[in-house]
Amino acid sequence: QETILGGVKLGLSTYPCFNSPREVGDAFLDAGFNLVSLANNHTLDRGEKGVLASLEYWEDKNRAVTAGSCADKEAGEEVSLFEAGGITCAFMAYTTATNGLKAPGGKEYYVSLYSFERAKADVEKARKKKADAVIVSMHWGAEYVFDPTAEQKKIAAELASLGVNLVIGHHPHVVQPVAMVKDTLVIYSLGNFISAQK
Repeated sequence: QETILGGVKLGLSTYPCFNSPREVGDAFLDAGFNLVSLANNHTLDRGEKGVLASLEYWEDKNRAVTAGSCADKEAGEEVSLFEAGGITCAFMAYTTATNGLKAPGGKEYYVSLYSFERAKADVEKARKKKADAVIVSMHWGAEYVFDPTAEQKKIAAELASLGVNLVIGHHPHVVQPVAMVKDTLVIYSLGNFISAQK
């Protein structure tokens, strides 16, 4: 979810600081999406109010599993789990950038910034909770570039070394290659499902 869903109450806005109508979330639920990454370079676009309004929208929607942004420290330390076909999956989401915006001091859980140490701790928690599969959503790379950057490849190798099963990438807004990195399936960038950008 590239923009927050703060809704009309917060005031809809476009580039450079986005806020979308909540009907966007309703539309992806209606389309059948049920895993939602909330970590990206626009998570903090509308500050604390925006983060909390967006999280409030998702709190209500037990049809979706979210990761990458939390309202409190306790939730920020948890790993999201879901079951599919008898397989217990962990779902984590990280971003490598926030467009220079920072969460208020002590509220870094508003957006999950990627670090190897953070990912390692989360994967360990997931395995302790008996996750059969670990899925990581990564907001990374360079916009409109069709090849993964050196940083993407480095992070993919780090996640593979942790035994992550699937990495789903986004941010470039174009489709990038799919590759096996050791035993990890890495989708470097899905491209956009829908966009009004060039």
